[in-house]
Amino acid sequence: MNIYIVGLNQLFDIEIDKVNKPTLPLASGEYSPAMGVAIVSVFAAMSFGLGWVVGSPPLFWALFISFVLGTAYSVNLPYFRWKRFAVVAALCILGVRAVIVQLAFFLHIQTFVFRRPAVFSKPLIFATAFMTFFSVVIALFKDIPDIEGDRIFGIQSFSVRLGQSKVFWTCVGLLEVAYGVAILMGVTSSSLWSKSLTVVGHAILASILWSSARSIDLTSKAAITSFYMLIWRLFYAEYLLIPLVR
Repeated sequence: MNIYIVGLNQLFDIEIDKVNKPTLPLASGEYSPAMGVAIVSVFAAMSFGLGWVVGSPPLFWALFISFVLGTAYSVNLPYFRWKRFAVVAALCILGVRAVIVQLAFFLHIQTFVFRRPAVFSKPLIFATAFMTFFSVVIALFKDIPDIEGDRIFGIQSFSVRLGQSKVFWTCVGLLEVAYGVAILMGVTSSSLWSKSLTVVGHAILASILWSSARSIDLTSKAAITSFYMLIWRLFYAEYLLIPLVR
């Protein structure tokens, strides 16, 4: 489903990507639009097919809602292409990354795989709250390297409206706040091993983020893109710590 969503966005952003990301397969001409359509169609069908075969209602609804939001985000049709509107675009990303993925995957394992009651655990609540911060940051930061093409094609992202520097430091600040809250949660844990691992783990990730942010050259598109990739690595590193929250 993620391949479908990302691929569909590239299909409708070919002209923008020729400015912002000219090495992408569609923008560079490596793939034809017809091949792009075939790829996203096959992966969407595979996604729903797997969901149907598994037979898990939470998993299927996660796929369906992600499909709807991902399509509305990108397609250039009346009332759609929500990526043109900064707040709506951010809400789409937040809805999938912070809410749908956390809740639906948890309910899939809890109710469908283990056949247990749907009890909302502390790790789940923490994951949803923490990933809300991360999703807002991803939604804001992804447009920082793309400001030139977005401005040309009328995409009113926060980076276009507020400037790269303000959005960059807002993102860093939001993540540091999230790490700070995670450390405080670790400190209040009654489990010594959970307290030690969550406090030290989040402190290390926060330090990596701050050290990298202080040394970045905001005039370099390559440096900004590299930092964006760091944010994704920190995003997935968090999934190693979430199960340790007690």
